Amino acid sequence: MIEELDMFAAIVEHKSMNKAAAVLNLSQPALSRKLAKLEEDLGAQLFRRIGKRLELTRIGQLTYEYALELRHSHKRFLETVSEYANAGRTSITIGASLTTLQTTLPDFIKALNASHPEFDIKAITGKTHEIVTQVRENKADIAIVASRIEDAQLHCVPLFDDHLMLVLPTSIAITGKTHLGIDDLNGLPMILFSRGTWYRMLTDEVFAKHHLQPDVRMEIDSFEAILRLLHTCRAATLLPHSYLRKQLLEDNELSVVSIQELEQTKRTTCLIHADPAGLHPAVRLWIEELSAIN
Repeated sequence: MIEELDMFAAIVEHKSMNKAAAVLNLSQPALSRKLAKLEEDLGAQLFRRIGKRLELTRIGQLTYEYALELRHSHKRFLETVSEYANAGRTSITIGASLTTLQTTLPDFIKALNASHPEFDIKAITGKTHEIVTQVRENKADIAIVASRIEDAQLHCVPLFDDHLMLVLPTSIAITGKTHLGIDDLNGLPMILFSRGTWYRMLTDEVFAKHHLQPDVRMEIDSFEAILRLLHTCRAATLLPHSYLRKQLLEDNELSVVSIQELEQTKRTTCLIHADPAGLHPAVRLWIEELSAIN
């Protein structure tokens, strides 16, 4: 039907079957047959014939507007495909906040390499506000941050929801407790992530909300280091659910405790980018695919 719609638009624009037929390199009878076929497919009359003049019906006007949208969309598609085909390898710089660097970025890059092997991927890291600035200043094409970003200059694509979980060495048991509640964190020896990151701010919000004062033994900016030190310090920690892989827990002899109040600490990990027009066509297409999935 695309060909028939393009033909129909030519008739409207030239206001004459004969002129449109000449432009389309068709005979007038052949063009009339195509028009009749389009009207049959749509089940509606597109023109009213007033003498030698053609006048659009209401459905004809709607069809013409759709034909224009289709024409413009098809043109953009062909231009994008052409740019994509001629571009060869594509360089893409991904920013990652300190939390997503350790939780999301490795799997994200692995999946991106699998689906788009033509991408040459570079990564930069920093605190969330630093990464947002990098994207806003076009020093990073996209970024992954562990929160929604409200910024008029940026677009935000939600990826998944995350929340905190209590992690304990398997050798530690809280005396007399079969189920733990949020109050059990009060006075509990803990190793926490360093201050100034989204993850630590979320942790501190939980402590403040529930009036908790854990026994903070260390503050470290590496999830892996925290996990390795839990047994040594006989301490617990709070970590994002997205980081806690089964093998990781088994290798470090750790167990996870789900606490209702911690499950309510939901944050959405998002992909952010600036104006799509400034992105490489291949990157823009990939983001559109990602947005459609999520």
